[in-house]
Amino acid sequence: MISKYEIYCLADPLFYDTLDSKRAEHPDFSVAARPTPEGWAHLATGTWLHYAPAGATLPTQGWKIHISSSVREAERVIAAAWDYCVPRGLAFKFLRGRRVMTMQNSKYAFRGSSGKLVTIYPVDEAQLELTLKELAEVLDGVEGPYILSDLRYGDGPMYVRYGGFAERHCLDESGEQVLAIENADGELVPDVRGPGFSLPSWVPLPAFLEPHLAARNAVTMEGVPYQVDSVLHFSNGGGVYLAHDTRTGEKVVLKEARPHAGLDVEGRDAVTRLRHEAEIMERLAGLDCVPRLHSHFTVGEHHFLAQEYIDGTSLSQLIAQKHPLTRADRTPEMSTDYAEWAVTMLGKVRAAVSALHERGVVFGDLHPFNILVDGDRVVLIDFEVSSPVEERRRPTLANPGFVPPSGLAGVEADEYALACLHLGIFAPMTTMLLQLHRPKAAQLGRLVKETFPVPPELIDGAVTILLGDTTGVHSTVHSAVHAAEPEPSRLSEGWPALRDALATAILASATPGRDDRLFPGDIVQFEPGGGVSLANGAAGVLYTLAATGAGRFPEHEEWLVRRAAEPGIGIGFYNGLHGVAYALEELGRREDALGVAERCLREPWEGLDLSLYRGLSGVALALMRLHDATGEPEFRERAARVVAAVADRLGGPDDVPEISGGRYPHAGLMYGSSGPALMFLHAYERTGDPGLLDLAATALRQDLRRCVGREDGQLQVQQGWRTNPYLDEGSAGIGLVLDRYLAHRDDAQHEDDDFAGSLAAIRSVLTLPYYVQSGLFAGRAGMIACLSSGSRPDPGAAEAQIARLAWQELPYQGGLAFPGAQLLRLSMDFATGSAGVLFALGTALHDQPVRLPFLEPPGRSQAQAPLRTAAGSHVPTSHGRR
Repeated sequence: MISKYEIYCLADPLFYDTLDSKRAEHPDFSVAARPTPEGWAHLATGTWLHYAPAGATLPTQGWKIHISSSVREAERVIAAAWDYCVPRGLAFKFLRGRRVMTMQNSKYAFRGSSGKLVTIYPVDEAQLELTLKELAEVLDGVEGPYILSDLRYGDGPMYVRYGGFAERHCLDESGEQVLAIENADGELVPDVRGPGFSLPSWVPLPAFLEPHLAARNAVTMEGVPYQVDSVLHFSNGGGVYLAHDTRTGEKVVLKEARPHAGLDVEGRDAVTRLRHEAEIMERLAGLDCVPRLHSHFTVGEHHFLAQEYIDGTSLSQLIAQKHPLTRADRTPEMSTDYAEWAVTMLGKVRAAVSALHERGVVFGDLHPFNILVDGDRVVLIDFEVSSPVEERRRPTLANPGFVPPSGLAGVEADEYALACLHLGIFAPMTTMLLQLHRPKAAQLGRLVKETFPVPPELIDGAVTILLGDTTGVHSTVHSAVHAAEPEPSRLSEGWPALRDALATAILASATPGRDDRLFPGDIVQFEPGGGVSLANGAAGVLYTLAATGAGRFPEHEEWLVRRAAEPGIGIGFYNGLHGVAYALEELGRREDALGVAERCLREPWEGLDLSLYRGLSGVALALMRLHDATGEPEFRERAARVVAAVADRLGGPDDVPEISGGRYPHAGLMYGSSGPALMFLHAYERTGDPGLLDLAATALRQDLRRCVGREDGQLQVQQGWRTNPYLDEGSAGIGLVLDRYLAHRDDAQHEDDDFAGSLAAIRSVLTLPYYVQSGLFAGRAGMIACLSSGSRPDPGAAEAQIARLAWQELPYQGGLAFPGAQLLRLSMDFATGSAGVLFALGTALHDQPVRLPFLEPPGRSQAQAPLRTAAGSHVPTSHGRR
């Protein structure tokens, strides 16, 4: 969940950012200082430095060579690759520096690409074989992490994989745009980069690689007295498996460690930590709160611990299952029962941690995922970063919400994490905010005491520790103390003052001197076009400020216009240029909007998915809106072609699986079928063609097929591992479009009765007391926007949700700000951060109507001719049913 955000936390303590602005602190490898060879081209990205002969033509795909290395030998390996490739005219790239290398090889880095230090691009198989042979001799003896996606060449650091050289894209089976290669029929298919070597079916393995594949397949678990039954967890450091002892039949857990992989901040690899874990577990042998250690063994180069299987449930899962604030049918008795259970559980966890301390061990990684509950037994797991008490070490790997401040180490670090748990068991995830603003602990403590009947001294003691008073850490949580007075919430200041506070923070964060982004936001803004986009870039922020009455900012608008003119930006609505054009039109900059829109008309669109966020539905809606504003027939004609294309590709109500996301297509407003439904409704509102309502109904049924009713009456999107209530991929967004559809079919036709019932069940997700995040697309702000929109706004419920934004509010530069996705850093963008919260508040409080794009009240726009396809035929109406 958090891993891909980790590298973006390195550069700045408050905002997600790249390391480009911190090169002085995190310099590139020394090889990067070499001048670009004469006649060569050079490209630098945030992660890689690319080199290739200028004007050379590489194949679009083929066999590529990857070289891995330990951090210690990285400089030598890169220099060797440079010295080999440049004289031979071989294109190559390498990681920029040690900090990036450590993150790429960290415990929670992506397993499919981790381990790669250098990539070389041979032009054919002959060059592939020669390069492998010669460089393997040069790099003999170099050790590095195994690159899981590749086939290893010999026993050194050289690996190979067939894949794309040029950046091409296609849609995968879930509808996501992914990197692509061309199959034997000339079609683009996903370039799969998983944590295991696999060869496309149409690509033969070169004969010289066959012995290396045989050597890879020869490594098995044969001879080991354990048989793996299932996978419990994977990380880049190795796997965790449920197995059984073939001698006794006893269930065990096998924990795997890969050499040179899964690095922590001290550079220790997974094997080093596994050996250390075995020593710690031996020291703790006999404690009921620690799994029993069976054995430590190796298979190939991988190390394993076999330990007792605990047939329990993680405390994190129990919190999710039991927490009353996520239930629509909650009662005061539920809160009382939960508080009693939580207090009991905290006592048991404290006893377990104290038992470790009595044995002279600091746990170092206390958080709900590392606590298993098996009946009355509480068991701590994962001792990789545990340490002897006398060493007073700081944890090198820890959950971000439980990391102690720099001054705390040893037992005090455990006490800090335990204090975090005292708040986190009532307010999951919000302890992450303490990394951004430690005084937030006092406000969270107050909110917990107001929400749950919990002993005040229990929470006050935890807050005291979190705010820095660690005197008497062993007893403080149980003593009657007075926590610091919490900072007052700014959410009661009234609309103009609240708006101005948010605008103050947003504008204070602006960096107009940068080229990549203007306002800090989600990590998506560092992808092409993300810095200007409606969802995560400048367009969304400036649109919000103007729409809510916070003002216009010409200098920032000029930045947006300049950056939107750069190449490489897609044409999607929320992630690309159509959204920029929409924002510029809303800002009154029509000529600029038309310039961007006309550029979009020149770009290919047929390969986009059907979604509102990045696909055809968003494009069509943007074109309809531009036609409404300008009367230009070209926009209407292109919109008609796009609507027809979506109709042709939509399918029937049952042509989608019952699970959303992962390897399946997504449901919901932004990525699912509700986006096409919204598009069909707008087309109907402009034409009166009832067949478009049929298409909207079909699309809505596709999304409702992927919803599941919970026992408390809520209807949420089924994602397999969880259910989702939110605006973007959850049921709240589906509800907005359902409401719009029913406004057109208000005669209660029998076949639409299920729609009305579904909408009623969806509305219950909007009023829950607790959401982890505050953002518009996947948090509380989205619920505020939904409660303030549609045919039945609920001002009272919206007001209650506005007050509850106090769980996540944070001060910034004299103003008010909110954290972004994962709560690890502040965000100012529309989708995840402060601009989205401001926009949602505007839907409820602003004296001028503020509505999400295309979700203003329905009604016929200016009189228009029917939407037609380019061939002159009406938009198809054969799909769906009335």
